[in-house]
Amino acid sequence: MVVLVVATASDPASIGPAAAFLAMPGWSPGPPIPEGMESFTNGDVRLLKHERSIIAEDDLDNRWQAATGEAVSEVIFLSKHTAVSNRPALTVHPIGVPHLREDETPPQGGRPGWAALPNPRIGPWLRLMQKIAVDQGLVPEFEITLEATHHGPVTNTPTMFVEIGSTEEYWCRQDAAQAIALVLWKGLGLDEGNTVGSWQGNSEKVLLGIGGGHYAPRHMDIVIKDGIWVGHLLSGYSLPMEVSPQGNGKSSSDVGGMWKHSIKVSYDATKAAFPGGQVIAHLDQNQQ
Repeated sequence: MVVLVVATASDPASIGPAAAFLAMPGWSPGPPIPEGMESFTNGDVRLLKHERSIIAEDDLDNRWQAATGEAVSEVIFLSKHTAVSNRPALTVHPIGVPHLREDETPPQGGRPGWAALPNPRIGPWLRLMQKIAVDQGLVPEFEITLEATHHGPVTNTPTMFVEIGSTEEYWCRQDAAQAIALVLWKGLGLDEGNTVGSWQGNSEKVLLGIGGGHYAPRHMDIVIKDGIWVGHLLSGYSLPMEVSPQGNGKSSSDVGGMWKHSIKVSYDATKAAFPGGQVIAHLDQNQQ
């Protein structure tokens, strides 16, 4: 089994960390990929570079196995982050669009009503990222944060995004790229240390965040303070509700919309990604 790290040359916040990662020891050219992509290998880690949008290439884990014969255990995407605030940030998050109906077109990839298996590394890597960002002098300039579940592409194995935000000035920052590369290097155990965030199936608690804003501050407080594992994080916009004219909204049976489906598929994906874990719902009624 191999870990697939995916970067795109079309995004400076993706190719910058990838280049810094490849500058570290131990890399060699990877197996040929017949789709015009470039690959590199280091132990059980594979770095795949392509030219398209990071959310445009579906099923890269299955495609990698078909091309190389190597089964993929997890996927880690490197990407830029955008925000209205333009604040510099390093972020991690699970992916999916579980709140969309089948007849809706996902604006940023994925499949309507689908939630990827969340990568168990999300929580541990958030804490690792905080430490590295402090050590590298990026804090307090950069915010280190979770994001709620959103966008694609479609994958079939545990997946996470690691991002640099939030404007081109910061996407191109070499110190931010180096920090992300260090998270990958240490987190995947390539520094000859222990890998960070490998789930051992030991019945520990896993947070399923329900409600709140996109940056999940109340969920993140629990993750940081209690060292809990992280599953899907469903912000308010991923819980669309519709009250029927005949109902009063006081019973769940009166409230339609995709909110129930969103919670169910996100719970199921979290449970599947953490076999033996205790999935605990953490509610945040604040939508900001």
